[in-house]
Amino acid sequence: MGYAFPVEVAGAIADPVRREILLMLRDGDLTVGEIVARFDISRPAISRHLRVLRDSGLVHAETTGRQRRYTLDVAPLTELAEWLTQFDNGSRWQRRFDALETEVHRTRRERRQRRERPYTAELSKEDTA
Repeated sequence: MGYAFPVEVAGAIADPVRREILLMLRDGDLTVGEIVARFDISRPAISRHLRVLRDSGLVHAETTGRQRRYTLDVAPLTELAEWLTQFDNGSRWQRRFDALETEVHRTRRERRQRRERPYTAELSKEDTA
């Protein structure tokens, strides 16, 4: 393991600015200037966030000339996810996903019934006339 312990990775992603940086890097490498341009905070503050992400192994920096380009490394996130499963074995999440699936099916059924009801009501009127 060439990066931080999963709990340290969790600390690194606890900050919303750092999470946003990770999302930005998901789409491709960016320079410090490109990252700074997307925030309303100072360049030194962004540099501190990038240092935390670097120290946790979530990003890697490559310097070319005067530019520093950052790349996302998802391996620490994968290890964090695996580490978290020891507390749950996925059963809690599976129950939540099952409940979500049930709710989606129920909502679809209700929408389908609402669409069918006006048609059914018109047929009933025709049958009685």
